[in-house]
Amino acid sequence: MSGARTWATARRVLQQLGHDRRTVALLVLFPSVLMVLLRYVLDQPERFDRTGPALIGIFPFTIMFLVTSVVTLRERRDGTLERLMTMPLGRLDFLLGYALAFGLTALLQVGVVVLVTVAGLGLEVGGSVGLLVLVAALDALLGTALGLFTSAFARSEFQAVQFMPLVVMPQVFLCGLFVPREAMTPVLEAVSNVFPLSYAVEAVAAIAAGTDQNLVRDLGIVAAAALLALGLGAVTLRRKTA
Repeated sequence: MSGARTWATARRVLQQLGHDRRTVALLVLFPSVLMVLLRYVLDQPERFDRTGPALIGIFPFTIMFLVTSVVTLRERRDGTLERLMTMPLGRLDFLLGYALAFGLTALLQVGVVVLVTVAGLGLEVGGSVGLLVLVAALDALLGTALGLFTSAFARSEFQAVQFMPLVVMPQVFLCGLFVPREAMTPVLEAVSNVFPLSYAVEAVAAIAAGTDQNLVRDLGIVAAAALLALGLGAVTLRRKTA
């Protein structure tokens, strides 16, 4: 692994994103649009204060998973990855470069959504807003890592999208957004304890509530899950689509 090659990969991805305005709009603006829509659907500030923090983590996670899996698959299908792998570029360099590029994009994405949600929509945050941005960006990075991993098993953009019901939606349903995890049946609670998004949502909710209860543990689990997904992605990465 080389830091120079990793950064070169990240810079190339950022340059490509800069020329794709629709993807940039989807990454940066769409979560904020969803938060605005949710605020007026709920129509009550106290209900929004209860639901909003969880969605600050869920929306970036979901969107980064979708965009990363599709973009990575396109690189492999178009032969870009195969050409890159003929150069002195390791699989881990490639994946870390993508993770770095989309991680920087996630910081911008989350910064915008937190600004809109807190300053524009009046979400009450008891903890540090800066820490909230960093934690939500880590959630987005988790979605990026899972998207990089699952893209190895898809042969088309449509198949990449099909992984969302398998990888993303169960985590969204069981993360505590709709029902507190401790109120679920023992089986569902046990399953939710395996999903990293549960801990990401718990960390965001703790910061919004102004408490650090289990915060270090939750962030450690999310970071470990992201690193594990990147490692598995390096093992399963293929040069081209069969």
